[in-house]
Amino acid sequence: MIHYRSVIHILSTLLIFLAVVLIVPALIALHFNEGDFIAFVITIGCSLTVGLFVFLLTRGPLNLEIKDGYLVVTFSWLLYSLFGALPFYLSGFIPFYTDAFFETMSGFTTTGASILTNIEALPHGLLFWRSLTHWIGGMGIILLSLAILPLLGIGGMQLFKAEVPGPTPDRLTPRIKHTAELLWGVYLIISVIEAISLKLAGMNWFDAWCHTFGTMATGGFSTKNASVGAFNSAYIDYIIIFFMIIAGTNFSLHYRAIRGNLKVYLKDKETIVFLFIIITATVMITVDIISVLHLNIEYSFRHVLFQVVSILTTTGFGTADYEQWPILSKIVLLLLMYLGGCAGSTGGGMKIIRSIVLFKFAINQVKQLLHPNAIFVVRVGNRTIPNDIVTNIAGFTLLYIFLSIFGVLFMSGVGLDWETSIGSVAATINNIGPGLGSVGPTENYAHLPVLGKWFSSFLMLTGRLEVYTVLVLFVPLFWRK
Repeated sequence: MIHYRSVIHILSTLLIFLAVVLIVPALIALHFNEGDFIAFVITIGCSLTVGLFVFLLTRGPLNLEIKDGYLVVTFSWLLYSLFGALPFYLSGFIPFYTDAFFETMSGFTTTGASILTNIEALPHGLLFWRSLTHWIGGMGIILLSLAILPLLGIGGMQLFKAEVPGPTPDRLTPRIKHTAELLWGVYLIISVIEAISLKLAGMNWFDAWCHTFGTMATGGFSTKNASVGAFNSAYIDYIIIFFMIIAGTNFSLHYRAIRGNLKVYLKDKETIVFLFIIITATVMITVDIISVLHLNIEYSFRHVLFQVVSILTTTGFGTADYEQWPILSKIVLLLLMYLGGCAGSTGGGMKIIRSIVLFKFAINQVKQLLHPNAIFVVRVGNRTIPNDIVTNIAGFTLLYIFLSIFGVLFMSGVGLDWETSIGSVAATINNIGPGLGSVGPTENYAHLPVLGKWFSSFLMLTGRLEVYTVLVLFVPLFWRK
């Protein structure tokens, strides 16, 4: 059965936490005095009032089961997006609530799709809040709550299973709260290192932190209209490339590396495949654009490497307009959109490990035809993948493909051309941001009809929570006792 009181109580706690987090961009807005401070004050007041009222109204022993976990995770993202959109809307810098909600959902789901036509016109407070939504959503609202709110330690594994990216959550310690603290500790340490690196490379502190939030969360919101390309710096490009790769790798590996086990990356099959894909795609596209467009080798390599890593990790930062690249290059980038980063990373997409398991499963089916009585198992490195996980991955992939096809048809139905429909769906369900066609790296989502924006927001949420968590709520059996 579903414990509605417990679910609502946890959501109210998360809303109170949102009010506390909003104090940071509010102080930045107060410092720069650009007309958005009052909007933050009103949002903090509304979030705190509603949160405290519901919190007191639903006090009592907490009971959480797996169904409750799915509800908390899905509705926490919705709740944060609904209230998090208020500063944009109330300040008047995004005059329509649909657009404000789209921008905020894009932030919390680390998608990076934007409706803004002039990003640099936003005041510093809103720009910081826009980027901070990435950083919070990157490691997960629920994971953050497990680390700092002992209240949610009860039944925490149900929330952890529903939220942690990838087919299998990797617990570093027996206690889920301690695991969450360790992961967020690693997340914070690497973020500080990147921010300092970007400052030393020439960014000011404000831009350094905003781009760090976007990098570590693989989100992609920038403070510039031209994204990272606006800085025109090879140093900044390579720093962000390095940290995008870090963010697209399983964070439990980073924890073990920090503890002194640097060989852990070489022993991880998914990481090796992840790096192999980056090298292969970079070489293919570099050769393609040099042979067709006759561009400078160093320039081509750097921008291709940046875009390959940005798309594969689903970050979405840009230094070049890949819409101008040859068709082969764009097809490769489209395939990378669906592959995504590693399990346990902040990246979106289907995840590399799922592709590895499916490939090995397909090979085993061919072998089964030749040896009907033999028993074949799927192995990744030295690890045997249980059949129930293989089945789960196969089902996930089918749902992912079905939802993508339905999404393309839906977006075509609301008036988008085929290339834009395919590009927008691939970019939102995989949490990338820039897509193809009229939502490419130099464009935005402002021209989408209202229905298209709400549907795109649904795709962002579904992709971020890895399909099952959201779609299970549409199954009638879920709501039965």
